[in-house]
Amino acid sequence: MIKKIVFLVFLFLAACGSSPKELFETAELELLQTNYPHASMLYREIIDKHPDSEFAGSARRRLTEIQDLLEKQQRPQAPGK
Repeated sequence: MIKKIVFLVFLFLAACGSSPKELFETAELELLQTNYPHASMLYREIIDKHPDSEFAGSARRRLTEIQDLLEKQQRPQAPGK
């Protein structure tokens, strides 16, 4: 548990003041770990702080993907599925 907390703190600190590439790579890792809130925060940071970077368009697409995933999770499942 402590290792996970240390890892998350390291990721958060690494993302502070990072380049768009570093932010995007960290966001991708968070997305793979299904940490959608942190991934979304990092993608938004890319869009807000680096709107002209080569990663801004991909960050927008990833945010849309995360929103779609979260909406699907909230929909009630039909019986028998």
